Amino acid sequence: MTSHGYGFGTFKGVFTPSILTIIGVVMYLRFGWVLGNVGLAAALVILTASTAITFLTGLSISALATNMRVRGGGAYYMISRSFGIETGAAIGIPLFLSQAIAIAFYTVGFVEAFCESVPFAAGWDHRAVALATLAVLFAIAFYSADLALKAQYVIMAAIGLSLVSLFMGSPPALEALRTGLPPETLASDAATAAAVKARAIGFWPVLAVFFPAVTGILSGVGMSGDLRNPGRSIPLGTIASVLVGYVVYASVVVALHRFAGPSPQVRAALLDDQMFLMKCARWSLPVLLGVWAACLSSALGSLLAAPRVLQALSRDRATPRFLGRGFGAGDDPRYAALLSFAIAAAVVLIGNINAIASLLTMFNLTVYCLLNLSAGFEELMGNPSWRPTFRVNSTFSFLGAAGCLAMMFMISPGSTFVAMACIALVFWIMQRRDLRARWGDMRLGLLMTVARIAIRKISDRVGDERNWRPILLVMGGAPSRRSRLAELAGALSQNRSLVTIASVIPTDAWSVERAESMRRAARAYLDDRGIEAQVRIQPGATAWDGMRELVRSYGWGPLVPNTVILGQAQSDESSTPFASIVRLLVANRRNVVVVGDNAPETERPEGVPPVVDIWWRGRQGNAPFMLALACLVARDGQWRGARIRICHLADSPDKVDEARRMLDAFLGGSRVVAECVVLPPNEAEKPLETICRTSAASSLVFLGLRRAEESEDDASYGAYLRHYERATAALPLVVFALATEDVDFRAIFR
Repeated sequence: MTSHGYGFGTFKGVFTPSILTIIGVVMYLRFGWVLGNVGLAAALVILTASTAITFLTGLSISALATNMRVRGGGAYYMISRSFGIETGAAIGIPLFLSQAIAIAFYTVGFVEAFCESVPFAAGWDHRAVALATLAVLFAIAFYSADLALKAQYVIMAAIGLSLVSLFMGSPPALEALRTGLPPETLASDAATAAAVKARAIGFWPVLAVFFPAVTGILSGVGMSGDLRNPGRSIPLGTIASVLVGYVVYASVVVALHRFAGPSPQVRAALLDDQMFLMKCARWSLPVLLGVWAACLSSALGSLLAAPRVLQALSRDRATPRFLGRGFGAGDDPRYAALLSFAIAAAVVLIGNINAIASLLTMFNLTVYCLLNLSAGFEELMGNPSWRPTFRVNSTFSFLGAAGCLAMMFMISPGSTFVAMACIALVFWIMQRRDLRARWGDMRLGLLMTVARIAIRKISDRVGDERNWRPILLVMGGAPSRRSRLAELAGALSQNRSLVTIASVIPTDAWSVERAESMRRAARAYLDDRGIEAQVRIQPGATAWDGMRELVRSYGWGPLVPNTVILGQAQSDESSTPFASIVRLLVANRRNVVVVGDNAPETERPEGVPPVVDIWWRGRQGNAPFMLALACLVARDGQWRGARIRICHLADSPDKVDEARRMLDAFLGGSRVVAECVVLPPNEAEKPLETICRTSAASSLVFLGLRRAEESEDDASYGAYLRHYERATAALPLVVFALATEDVDFRAIFR
């Protein structure tokens, strides 16, 4: 039985863990250094810019939280319900690991601050103290999240007391301060100012160091499964913590600037003395306690959030399911907490966690970026399911995402790429596992939005030869029955074109169940052969009527088939309606490709490359159309490395050289590697007999079709097509082509 957690309110469940993670060690140990490097104005700009990114992310989180019932897992839950379980797991698993490692990071930070500031602890073993501290924190979090959050009240009080001591302080006496400064800073004001200016680093490096200080809202969001009303508590608690954090940081930096004054010696102290803030306070002990409390609060916040992310992952079957088990009325994730503790303890023993500090920030920023994108795309799509009570303009969400990406690269390009590689690896593993989500996500809506925009843009543009590709409609019934048609379509498209495999069911035999069964069977056949295609099951009074309806109406806006693949007529009786279909395609300016699929398949000797022949007559534009198809086929795995031969049967012996020069000139400017075969007429055999003899050993032969004459009826044109097919039946695989689209196919080869 799954519990719904503790039912915390806004202050206890969201604001407290968030604000205590935001107001952390950076404020105590690095804010003076920031001021010393860039001065008050630039420090306020850095603070404002960093907080703005977090604030925009908080707005996006608020929109997402008020549009769904956010259960356990916080940011993971939101991302997985927006981008799917694969993306959610790809973010959630690294996020869990980063939070687990962060437990050790903050614990070690506390131990170092404690041992260096307490005289009797100076000789203690840091690792032993860190493990003991970690064990105490784990015991609190393991026993009850309620107890852990109550403990954070004590920590918040200590931080508040340290701020009171700071704001009640006074500027330190310069002479007293000088006694603790390094000898090189005891020079004249001018010399000291020059030395400080030389040592100070620029705006962007300081921003990169400071930015992690204002992050931390994920700690509150991570408690989503334990909130009484997540839709209300997450927006209020998150935004309030960001704003309060900004006011506190701004007040501290102004106070430090007032204390430091214009003295270059004091500015030098800002660069060198990590505990400068304590020297400014009225009482130093509260500040020292504040430093310790900041470390402990961050560690405890991560110790609460990390197991809940892992628990949500496990309940979605992305990680072992036993880790998702909850205990007690609060559904405490004790198994997940044990694993978090084990990881943190291992990191403490290994040491050198500073090397991965920037990587931890990268995972958090990646989460922020995806949360912004989730809210931005949902608002942009405007689906009926998107009804947040906290509405945010998509522009702000996309600005937040862009700011996160920019900040990632400014902080550490190397860590950014490492984090992206880790996320991509987890995503690939999740895709391989083929997890089935129990919920819908916005990916389909996003694809629909992109498709709608693309279709609108395509409809505004006139097609050009440079971007021509065949949009294929294959009308041959079930692909398993006439496999050569589907295989040719796959070779032509190489999964880069739009392909539809169509079958017709007689109207009197039509049913939704039968159509769906045929669609699934065709889909399985195509998937097994790696052919990406849509499957269309069309009703019709007869097969020919269904085919006519497909020719006239199939497509979406400008995305209509420009090339139709047909199987050859199966009998003399079917040649007349077949001819009618071809004439209809010509009238609708669809290119016609008829596959001669009656000849038996022949095995090609191993090591012998396939040969593709194009019989070039230069009439009706068929020849360059066939060459375009041959170039596409030659890129397919089955035909890769094929020898393309352009074959021409001269009208008379004296035109052989002229024809060869014409073909050589064409190939010279076409960038196509092909051979020219020009044959003189042979009075002893008919042209089709010459073609069959010359291409008998070829693997694929392209032949052009003529159009029907205006005065020619379907029966006569059908007899022509039937004769053509019979005369070439001995060829291994022949493709008849008729180019009727409004495209200058010769321009493709210029």
